[in-house]
Amino acid sequence: MPNSNLMFFNLNHAITKNSKAIIILDMKAKTILNIGFDDTDSKKAMCTTFLAYKVVNSIKKEGVEFLDFPHLIRFNPNIPWKTRGNGAISISIRTNKPKKIKKIVKKLVTRYSDIKGGANPGLVFYEKEKPEKNFSEFSESALCKLISRKNAKNFASKNKIETLSLGNGQGIVGAIGAIGYKFNDHTFELLTYRTKSQFGKKREIDKESVRLMQEKTFPFTFNSYDTNKNKILITPHGPDPVFYGIRGENPKSVINASRLIETKEKLEGYMTFKTNQGTSDHLKNEIDVNDFKPFTSGTIKGIVSEKPCMKQGKHVFFSIKTNNREILCAVYRPTKITSTVMELKQGDKILVGGGVRKASKKHKRILNVEFIKVLKLVTEFKLVNPLCTKCKKRMKSKGKNQGYQCVKCGKKTKNKKILKVNRDIKQKLYLPDISAHRHLTRPMQRMGISNKIRKFDNRTRWIQVF
Repeated sequence: MPNSNLMFFNLNHAITKNSKAIIILDMKAKTILNIGFDDTDSKKAMCTTFLAYKVVNSIKKEGVEFLDFPHLIRFNPNIPWKTRGNGAISISIRTNKPKKIKKIVKKLVTRYSDIKGGANPGLVFYEKEKPEKNFSEFSESALCKLISRKNAKNFASKNKIETLSLGNGQGIVGAIGAIGYKFNDHTFELLTYRTKSQFGKKREIDKESVRLMQEKTFPFTFNSYDTNKNKILITPHGPDPVFYGIRGENPKSVINASRLIETKEKLEGYMTFKTNQGTSDHLKNEIDVNDFKPFTSGTIKGIVSEKPCMKQGKHVFFSIKTNNREILCAVYRPTKITSTVMELKQGDKILVGGGVRKASKKHKRILNVEFIKVLKLVTEFKLVNPLCTKCKKRMKSKGKNQGYQCVKCGKKTKNKKILKVNRDIKQKLYLPDISAHRHLTRPMQRMGISNKIRKFDNRTRWIQVF
């Protein structure tokens, strides 16, 4: 070492001093710890995001450094055993107490998971700053396909991932996927939580405050209020601990929006999540029509081969042809686009997105449609009585093969006029009614928007206990 440098050591730090700077190096290495968990709730109780809120509040007391907002990742919404939004959680921290943090998280997952109600929790720990490429590939598959817990457990074993599973351990799939998820676009959701004494009770929220909040914060929040139905969209309906959730483009917008909401109930607190909601990320996959597996999500491009028909319940069914395969599609009444779909004609070229429903006794496999994009419409013509060029009125027929005559001025002609039919459907994107949107559905106001990189600022009040 050159004489110009002088180095001092103690148990905690190494201090290097020269003429330009003093550098303090922490000799007690800190661990990057990624925590993922899923399937801690049931249809009867609990919420995986509420567990995340409890985890964050507990581990922040241990002096951990949060590397990003907690991630709320919505996976394939067509999985049959999902509870509500098929959401999984990942939390990334830096800590010098990894063993203690793991112990705390395991205890909380065991305590708060509604196993008696049917929850099958999965918890994983991964000690690397950036997961390997195969993690993101696993996550991509979980967005649009069905992954068995056996495959997930094999993945964990091969990649030396520490796991904890309860029940049948199905949550391992989402837990791994949440850690490996790579954001191509993201939004934020602020979720508020009720005190334990209020679980299961009716949520009382001022409807007008929600309507005004959406009006004042547009376009930086979305899907909060359905003005056509005069309906609140931010509150769940089950007995879970969530009171309401506000979705938006950035943390500031959802935090400020929450201050505009009026409730009669004192809440426990809130937490802000970085999420893939409102991105339609589950529909970027192109479905292989030659391997039309149930529960697959994605898109199909084809030609309308069977005219739409409305059946019992006012649901609409039609077929498209692609790669010499006929695919039956269904558009359901709650989407409010059934009347538009009925305007489709054989030969129209469209792109549809949705999920494959398994076959039943009544139906073969069907694509449950989440959106329709009309790419090209067939041109239709009809023959009409000619227009009198003088009187601007339709002429009347004089009889078979006798031509046409204006009843006002007497002008005659022999030829009918060929007229192009104006169709009520247009070449554009059609989305369901806002009340029928899924968590992942990209709303119209987000078309063309893509949030790529957002530096995490821990000074933001992204978590709050009241």
